[in-house]
Amino acid sequence: MAKVFPFRAFRYNPAHAPFELVLTQPYDKISPAMQDKYYEANPHNLITLEKGRVYPTDAPENNVYTRAAAAIQEWIRSGIVAQDPAASFYAYTQEYAVPGSNQRKTRRGFIGVGQLEEYSAGVIYRHEHTLSGPKADRLELLRHTQISTGQLFLIYSDAQKRVDAILHDAEASSAPATEMTEEYGVIHRLWVISEPERVKAIAQAMGDQKLVIADGHHRYETALNYRNERRARAGQIIPEAPYERAMMTFINTTGEGLTILPTHRVLSKLRDFNWADLRRHLEPWFEAETIAFADDDDSDKAKARGHFLQKLSAARSRRAIGVYPADKQKRAFYVLTLRSGVDLSRLLPSVSPLQRELDVVLLHEGILEPGLGITPQSVTAEANITYERDASAAFDAVDSGSAQISFLLNPCDVEQVIKIATAGEVMPQKSTDFYPKLMSGITMYSVYGSGADVSAVNIAP
Repeated sequence: MAKVFPFRAFRYNPAHAPFELVLTQPYDKISPAMQDKYYEANPHNLITLEKGRVYPTDAPENNVYTRAAAAIQEWIRSGIVAQDPAASFYAYTQEYAVPGSNQRKTRRGFIGVGQLEEYSAGVIYRHEHTLSGPKADRLELLRHTQISTGQLFLIYSDAQKRVDAILHDAEASSAPATEMTEEYGVIHRLWVISEPERVKAIAQAMGDQKLVIADGHHRYETALNYRNERRARAGQIIPEAPYERAMMTFINTTGEGLTILPTHRVLSKLRDFNWADLRRHLEPWFEAETIAFADDDDSDKAKARGHFLQKLSAARSRRAIGVYPADKQKRAFYVLTLRSGVDLSRLLPSVSPLQRELDVVLLHEGILEPGLGITPQSVTAEANITYERDASAAFDAVDSGSAQISFLLNPCDVEQVIKIATAGEVMPQKSTDFYPKLMSGITMYSVYGSGADVSAVNIAP
């Protein structure tokens, strides 16, 4: 049973800190250039907490974590960041253009705090494995600041759309408390829901839901690790303690606006790579449709690209994978589709029946490893593989000579994510890209306190 609670969020005071100048993308999406831009935008920009600069002179008494802790304490003392007076849920919408199209959508959800659960409890499920490095960094940051700034993105499925109806009503009844447009053109809006009847109805509607982590696996497991540290220090479990919970954004998969983008694979440094040899190796399993173009005709090449992407999308139900190889003999794009009657248990013997339904597994287990020798270990090490969300970037890598071949994928269905996660399985890394990202700092949650002082305003030094 999912336990979801309202909370007294810490939020930026727009009179002192305009939202466009202080909120950031999630830490794992912040490039060095973005980090510089955020630092220059405003002295109170969240970047100091979310992904602060590391300096060669850093020491135990002065480092990225101590600076983050000092910053949030000062912002609270000076009123740059203030805590809401009442425990609330927060309606959160994101209006955006779907990348690569003219389609606009609005994704609707709400922010609350959820009780942390071990995966084995069958309440909260993961769909990806995590790496140790990011968790160690996030844990050290949480130890120092005792405040969560980034959102955990959880999905659930409620065909009745009970919470969605409440969120619609709340949005219609008042202007948003937060509204801002970020660097990718996404419009973020936030409403405070503190009315007791609405708060109670949301908590009750979520009680019978299974929750799947869409994005934020490292942050979730960091919250678990921090909780366990605090339990050990207290010598007991205090269910209402703030560290027993984590800030989460909940999105209904049956609502409008949910978009999953594919993540394409770009390969380089392959020994003795030859597209003709790989194609012959795949012949028993895949049909190949060729979209050729004249390499010296930019118009013809652009037309072929568009035709290729359309065909790849149209063949989605037939298990299609796009290929763009560096081949001087013949310039072309290829759409590989599974031959009718292929026995996937023979092609993919080492994966479960559920995993066989994923195009990304078909690519890795059916093409990259047997055809190119790309083992799971080399994937983890990223020795030969990089990832691109933008198809144009995957094409350009081959055209520039920095890659030998790019494989393009259709996006997976959210139903597949939920089915695999709730079965206790995980998907390969970079299988899903839920777009757009949730804005860090739009709400913040203090994990300071032992339970008796769950609403404490102070952040521990």
